[in-house]
Amino acid sequence: MTEPVEHFQCRIEKRVAHVALDRPDRKNPLTFESYAELRDWFRGLVYRDDLDVVIFGSNGGNFSSGGDVHDIIGPLTRMNMKELLTFTRMTGDLVKAIVNCGKPVIAAIDGVCVGAGAIIAMASDLRIATPEAKCAFLFTRVGLAGCDMGACAILPRLIGQGRAAELLYTGRSMSADEGAAWGFYNRVVPQDSLTTTAQEMAERIAAGPNFAHMMTKTMLAQEWSMSIEQAIEAEAQAQAICMQTGDFERAYTAFVAKEKPVFEGN
Repeated sequence: MTEPVEHFQCRIEKRVAHVALDRPDRKNPLTFESYAELRDWFRGLVYRDDLDVVIFGSNGGNFSSGGDVHDIIGPLTRMNMKELLTFTRMTGDLVKAIVNCGKPVIAAIDGVCVGAGAIIAMASDLRIATPEAKCAFLFTRVGLAGCDMGACAILPRLIGQGRAAELLYTGRSMSADEGAAWGFYNRVVPQDSLTTTAQEMAERIAAGPNFAHMMTKTMLAQEWSMSIEQAIEAEAQAQAICMQTGDFERAYTAFVAKEKPVFEGN
């Protein structure tokens, strides 16, 4: 089923949403319109029961070249401070929407993945890349700080403070081998296996207890700002809620019967 969106691709198959930017001739840059539509679409996932996992994929051999030089960078140089803050808050809201959408998000990364494209990959839960993937947080290369869209908060948690600092200060590309060794990529696969690997991972997750997956994603985000004591209490409450679901009982019944549980997400 194809989603009625204007500024990116989206189809739903087997309860998995396949999303990709839709300008392959220019390596899939983001525009004001695609930023806003993606933000609103991810926000809406919280209320949707027709899909369980999102794959944010590549298109035409590239993930995303970031903010469009002509459609975004040029206009930004002519904006006043209030307009600029409105824009930067909107881009940050896209990251918030991905983190808080309640669905696991898998980034399937091929080719160019830079600027805001690298941020989308960073904000995803899981990342699968090809050897051709080139990921760069290149904000300093256009005269901006590396602290864009949550990069200084999220990237160090993924790859470590020193490695993140190097990428954010220099804007250089992180190779696929570096990304795998540093923990940024969960897996590096051949280019012709990227789509099937992401789909297999998505289907495996979608076959699981999806209410519990939502709780896991919620805790992963919320516990960043908690003490250990607060986190343990929050997880106790989350787990008690999950113990009231039908999926918990289904798992027990299947275990007793020596069968594989069939989860229904409730």
